[in-house]
Amino acid sequence: MRKTKTFEGKRHVYDTERAEECGHRAFGAFGDPDGYEETLYKTKGGLYFVLGTGGEASPYPTQDIRPLTAVEAKQF
Repeated sequence: MRKTKTFEGKRHVYDTERAEECGHRAFGAFGDPDGYEETLYKTKGGLYFVLGTGGEASPYPTQDIRPLTAVEAKQF
């Protein structure tokens, strides 16, 4: 997935194909409308982002990318 987002006042391109996967976590069970999965990625430029996929009642009702700061990525 590739998306352009504005983060901390600058436009960045986040691409899961070119970024390095750094972590993964899941909340809820398969088929749970509140459940979701998050995958942490790091770009070659040192930017972090999360790719989220989840059920209809989750924070990610559609697959989406959410940029993170380095501090937030370490807490992931």
